[in-house]
Amino acid sequence: MASPHEALSVDHRAGPALARPLRDAFHLPAVDTSVAEARHRVLDRLRAWGVAEQSCEDAELLVSELFTNAVRHTDSEKVGCELWMIGVRLRLEVTDEGGNRGLLPRTRSADADGEGGRGLLLVSVLADEWGIRPDDRDQGHAVWAELPCARVTPQ
Repeated sequence: MASPHEALSVDHRAGPALARPLRDAFHLPAVDTSVAEARHRVLDRLRAWGVAEQSCEDAELLVSELFTNAVRHTDSEKVGCELWMIGVRLRLEVTDEGGNRGLLPRTRSADADGEGGRGLLLVSVLADEWGIRPDDRDQGHAVWAELPCARVTPQ
């Protein structure tokens, strides 16, 4: 994994189209309080990368939904989060350790008065693309979402 300083290194002489992709990753315990920590870490990183506020807010909502699902619907001890920015595209990926009895995350109908059940529906609205793949160890799942990511133009 790249150090935070490597993740922020961009060859500005090459111009924005040739800038190296930015990447960051972290793991947190699979507990409810980690959802807020995940949001905070993603926002800090995106702001350090010069991402516009509206794109930060969209990414914050996406990571909140994906991380919450991994915490609540799996038997994971930890949940991973990776983010990549390549040009004007942001990819968020949240990985669980499995233990959800082989069930894949899916959108579902929610009760109009219910508090839950809308997470992946919200992801499908905010993200240009999203999907699910087996994790690298083929035990859990990685749920990913991609969205356009506006950058703040230096003054």
